[in-house]
Amino acid sequence: MLAVRNSATIGVGRIATARLTPSCLIISERHSSNGSKSANDVEIQPLKATSLANLRRGTGGRSSFNGLVVTVLGATGFVGRYVCNRLGKIGSQLILPYRGDNYDPLRLRLVGDLGQVLFTPYQAVDLDSLRKSMRYSNVVVNLIGRDYETRNFNFHRVHVEVARNVAKIAKEMGVERLIHFSALNASENPPSTVIKGGSKFLKTKWLGEQAVREEYPEAIIFRPADVWGQEDRFMRYHAMWWRRQSSFYPLWKKGDHVIKQPVYVGDVAGGVVNAIFERNAEGKTYEIVGPQRFVLGELIDYFHRVMRKMDTEWGYKRYDMRFDPTYFLKIIFNEKINPASPINTMTWEKLERENVTDTLSGLPRLEDLGVSPLTTIHERASWELMPYNAYNYYDAELDEFARPDPPPTVVES
Repeated sequence: MLAVRNSATIGVGRIATARLTPSCLIISERHSSNGSKSANDVEIQPLKATSLANLRRGTGGRSSFNGLVVTVLGATGFVGRYVCNRLGKIGSQLILPYRGDNYDPLRLRLVGDLGQVLFTPYQAVDLDSLRKSMRYSNVVVNLIGRDYETRNFNFHRVHVEVARNVAKIAKEMGVERLIHFSALNASENPPSTVIKGGSKFLKTKWLGEQAVREEYPEAIIFRPADVWGQEDRFMRYHAMWWRRQSSFYPLWKKGDHVIKQPVYVGDVAGGVVNAIFERNAEGKTYEIVGPQRFVLGELIDYFHRVMRKMDTEWGYKRYDMRFDPTYFLKIIFNEKINPASPINTMTWEKLERENVTDTLSGLPRLEDLGVSPLTTIHERASWELMPYNAYNYYDAELDEFARPDPPPTVVES
């Protein structure tokens, strides 16, 4: 099947080339200085498939179709909602597989125009349901992951077996671009602080990367650091009352030995969109980190300054949790009372990952995908942490509470 763009859309007297998505036709027309053109000046490339999805429609934006049919696995998660919103704004058609109640993903219908957002039930361990969800797609984004283990889905099953299934079916169905989410600090032998043998989360994320590379060598792998934003599990994890001991805050060695480089979720979503269009991204691994590095203890102090909980009345103070056995009993109780959904996801595994310093290995970053400038924490911290403010119902006068100074940063070594 051949297709030619309407010449009326090409400017006269200049070279105009249509830069389209991977599955779309790329046609260029070259005009001479006097505006004339010959048959040899028109380059026509055959479409890779004859489906209507391979033809762009509209002038761009939400109400157009840009040629991308994207299956987003894990769309109802924190990062997934932002990724879907960014893709819907540029006219992508979204296929959003879900499991469980069909009302869970319903609000994602609004991220795209009418008829552009489609839902299908699936199970990540059922290969036929994966085939169905990827059948018409030219891009797949795999955001499936878990912060804690459950009876049916342990870390190995989610991060390795499911990742392999997704990559295998994506290759089988002819998907042209696969973006797989791993984790920063993923390692075959992660460091050990609290748990013997280190974090199983980080180890299985590393094994998942190897599985994806075996099945789909051209996959783009994202390794995000702690991601913050609306409804995150970083800022809110540290702001929740369950993470504290009354007004005191327990951290391993007071948090002075750990360096974190958290990244804003909007920047992560922007990186996903840019990676789809980036011609040289195939087969690369990206370290998705923010623009600043912080000592964890200093960063948590800053969160409490933003929440107005650093004064003498509140009595906030960091201390070394190694000398507080009652806090360890609290974690054990939290894991036992509700293993399917621990309060604030506070588990031994989470505590272990909290004590792993964000280490960079010189791989490409968001800036290499054209996402710049990156959002800094102090730009949005007051908004993100507003629900946790002390005296939150006090009717404050303008500028009554001074904006706290940002935490000191650590120079990258």
